[in-house]
Amino acid sequence: MTKPLIKAVTLIIMIAYLYILTNLVFIRNHTIEMIISQFNWKIENYQWLSVNFIPFKTISYYLFVSDVPVFVRVENVIGNIIAFVPFGFLLPLLSKKFSKLSSVTIATFCLSLTYEILQFLFSLGSFDVDDLLLNTIGGLVGYMTIAFVSRYITKKGSIQWRGY
Repeated sequence: MTKPLIKAVTLIIMIAYLYILTNLVFIRNHTIEMIISQFNWKIENYQWLSVNFIPFKTISYYLFVSDVPVFVRVENVIGNIIAFVPFGFLLPLLSKKFSKLSSVTIATFCLSLTYEILQFLFSLGSFDVDDLLLNTIGGLVGYMTIAFVSRYITKKGSIQWRGY
């Protein structure tokens, strides 16, 4: 495969991933009618959902409170990490601007922050600083994976990826 073709395929995968992620974040438990109804912006009809600005509050709740089923714990904690691994993996493949850990960290944090703010504004979820932390960790795991793979491939001499 040629380099432009690989980039094009990677871009298509990234677009598909973001589409799926957006559906999981916003539409997972909501009907289209419910989502559309949130666009009226009348303050008296607005439903304020929970907000958590305390780091590790939700994480510790899910890890140490015994009345929460295990599948809920896994879905919330591990799911938030896994959901952003592809973002951290694909981003460096799309642009050299994202070849550094710091740039992938910032991009992942910003994407997660965007999702959290939109969930809050449209009452489609809650704003939780722990989700920001877990999502960013997921992006870092994806970045570390591609960094490791690229170093391994470079050592074998078959492909030269630089910047990791």
